[in-house]
Amino acid sequence: MPHFITYDGTTLFFSSLGSGPPLLCLPGGPGADGRGLGELGGLARDRTLMRLDGRAAGRSHLPHDQSGCGFAEQARDVVAFADHLGLDTVDVLAHSAGALVAQEFALQSPARVRRLVLVTPAGRLAREPDKAEVAEIRGRLAGRPDAAAAEAAGAPPGGYGTWSAAAQAHHAAGAAHRVPPLWLRSRFYADEESEPVRVVRLRALRAPLLAIAGADDGIAGTAPARLLTECCPLARLAVLPGCGHWPWVDAPEAFRALVADFLAGSAAD
Repeated sequence: MPHFITYDGTTLFFSSLGSGPPLLCLPGGPGADGRGLGELGGLARDRTLMRLDGRAAGRSHLPHDQSGCGFAEQARDVVAFADHLGLDTVDVLAHSAGALVAQEFALQSPARVRRLVLVTPAGRLAREPDKAEVAEIRGRLAGRPDAAAAEAAGAPPGGYGTWSAAAQAHHAAGAAHRVPPLWLRSRFYADEESEPVRVVRLRALRAPLLAIAGADDGIAGTAPARLLTECCPLARLAVLPGCGHWPWVDAPEAFRALVADFLAGSAAD
């Protein structure tokens, strides 16, 4: 299985899928398995998806020092990953909590990031997700006929725009992956800065950025993606209708076309 040794001696695994220029892919969680990203709605037709299992996630090892699991520290793993692949400049796609790692990577190594795609980014960017918005989305989705079936299957409330066959298959596949250790979440967010400090730092981000939100995302809502576009000078926002926290599952073709078009642009666009 493809793997490499990162900066502190921890063994990290990754998987590749597709064809075309490489796209570094960071899953959410924190602690999600990189293979859970699948083909990203068919994006593997355009790019080679290099899907990283973060430390303590998927097949990757737990570090000796658990303090190294913070999102700022895990950005150093992305540097090591790009080095292992021999890539001086990279495009990065990150989902949910992985967006924090991607942001930090772009801030720590600005010359190495060509384009950045953050999909339903986590709400710990600078504040919690807008709780009223999330509650409204969950309440609206709960009234649909398929809501009871989704709840019975253990799907997260508001995770999917619809409880379709694709959503059911995605949820079932994710449930089969290794469950991250309980301590990982607190360690992951231990690097969080105060809102004023992080907003100032994000304003220095110069990589073109696409923030994708799902209009029916009952986990993160749209507030974190909107905040990103307010902070970052080269950011654009796309809110996909009828999509939850995994928009490539709910609207694969729309997601693929949106991301492929953005990545096809030059670094200066």
